[in-house]
Amino acid sequence: MALGVVILLLVDIIWVVSSELTSYIFKRQEYNKPFFSTFTKTSMFVLYLLGFLLWRPWRQQCTGSLRGRHAAFFADAEAYFTPCINDTSLNDHTLVTSKKQRVRFSNIMEVRQLPSTQALEAKLSRMSYPAAKDHESMLRTVGKLTVTDVAKISFFFCFVWFLANLSYQEALSDTQVAIVNILSSTSGLFTLILAAIFPSNSSDRFTLSKLLAVALSMGGVVLVSFSSMDSPDGKGTIGSLWSLAGAALYAVYIVMIKRKVDREDKLDIPMFFGFVGLFNLLLLWPGFLVLHYTGFEAFELPSKLVWIYILINGLIGTVLSEFLWLWGCFLTSSLIGTLALSLTIPLSIIADICMQKVRFSWLFFAGAVPVFLSFFIATLLCHYNNWDPVMVALRRVFAFICRSKHRIQRLPEDCEQCESLIPLHTVSHDNESFCL
Repeated sequence: MALGVVILLLVDIIWVVSSELTSYIFKRQEYNKPFFSTFTKTSMFVLYLLGFLLWRPWRQQCTGSLRGRHAAFFADAEAYFTPCINDTSLNDHTLVTSKKQRVRFSNIMEVRQLPSTQALEAKLSRMSYPAAKDHESMLRTVGKLTVTDVAKISFFFCFVWFLANLSYQEALSDTQVAIVNILSSTSGLFTLILAAIFPSNSSDRFTLSKLLAVALSMGGVVLVSFSSMDSPDGKGTIGSLWSLAGAALYAVYIVMIKRKVDREDKLDIPMFFGFVGLFNLLLLWPGFLVLHYTGFEAFELPSKLVWIYILINGLIGTVLSEFLWLWGCFLTSSLIGTLALSLTIPLSIIADICMQKVRFSWLFFAGAVPVFLSFFIATLLCHYNNWDPVMVALRRVFAFICRSKHRIQRLPEDCEQCESLIPLHTVSHDNESFCL
């Protein structure tokens, strides 16, 4: 859990720098091509597929030697029959022949063996420590998804991921970075709803405390939004809609992939993103023709300087950051992963204060505090097994109110009712009586 939180905080810093660089390319360099930027940076995920040349386990999965080598371990042992062998080495006085046998035995016995999959603990207990560690590593490798399964998952999530990032890029081209990050943080609300409908593990269970944490985050981002809307332009509404669409798609992406893959060790994350980049490169290039001839985005190659910015932004802001973000979500929960998006709001404005010497009103500081608090509250709630202190407090208050309302009143006649206590060991002539 702690490692996942640190990874998500690092991803927030990378995303803030990447967003500022993207906005600089669109507005200062006058290269407003969101589809080209998204397509180029997503296609750079293909670099992960170099692992098939450099990483031996990936090559073994392609040949099937790794899985076939240990297939005998997982095969259930079948019963077999063998003839009984009489032991003739016994002495003559032990061989008592009965004139009339009362029990008849078969000459063939059936031998049953316990399958290895059911006797794993017994087998590991008889191994040495190095052999047990090697065996555990082998089981973890065999339990991973095959290359075909990873490719199928990547094929489905390629379109969802591309649309989510395209919506974010479109929003950056239409409005300010702070406003885009504010509205993108609403993915926590979408994630809460989707995770309650399609839960992937116990951390995604709906609780009242999580709902209040999201509401606290939403209240904070609203205050920050008022402090950063000094110069709205005509495309602000369109940019806001693109931001909301990207937030919803991000929530669908992270909730569905955690539902599809229950454990993080089953999915090879670099291989997953490598296939995402490959399918993006092979299937989405016709989008250039559609956007060019419809007039939404004219195809134009960038300058050399813009090429450098896009490549650096793609390597660090997309390839590395998305890998770290998905890893952090697996180590924590989907709600914390999407609430981490909210931290980009105060971080981006802090960067403006330090680098561009921008002054913000008190609304910014009033909104940044609840955004940070909601993130750490959600972390604690998921760490302590879905602890719901708000619901516990409400139940105690409700029980106290009901107990006070329905408290039994003592009547004067109750004093006449007494209870006699009989001692256990000695009998006393003077019985002590206590009134109820």
